[in-house]
Amino acid sequence: MAKQKFAKDSVTIMTEMVLPNDTNTLNNLMGGRLMYWMDISAAIAAQKHCNRIVVTASADSISFKQPINLGNVITLRSQVTRSFNSSMEVFIEVTAEDIPAKKKIMTHRAYFTFVAVDQHSKPIEVPELIPETPEEIEQYEGALRRRQLRLVLAKRMKPEDAVELKSIFNLGEK
Repeated sequence: MAKQKFAKDSVTIMTEMVLPNDTNTLNNLMGGRLMYWMDISAAIAAQKHCNRIVVTASADSISFKQPINLGNVITLRSQVTRSFNSSMEVFIEVTAEDIPAKKKIMTHRAYFTFVAVDQHSKPIEVPELIPETPEEIEQYEGALRRRQLRLVLAKRMKPEDAVELKSIFNLGEK
């Protein structure tokens, strides 16, 4: 297995059309269906990075600010932003397009975390991620803070041990 891989190699673009079975009673895409598609798109990106089976560990801050309407075409773009020992953070951006009206809007963004596993469902090491573009570098640099915040919120890390968060929240200062 490669020891390093470029962020761009994990890019996954998935397109879906919102059909009646995907909508709620207001003819808007159901949130659960969108999360399902986001999970699939992000999992594919994670698999591209590590060439292993991956399992979803977390999904962060999926906010539903903009409804997606029946008949819209949605595009999900996913890319690994950083890898750790056995986990990978994946950024997902969703756009919705009303093709007849020639309108396209960004509707959702989220971060998912995946863990690579072996055939016995045990975590396995993943390749280091190499960011290249300014956007990839920015995402990469912020990933450690986001990871530590996830771990603190899940009570898997003590706030005082989250060194990347101290500068944001002035932790440890009196």
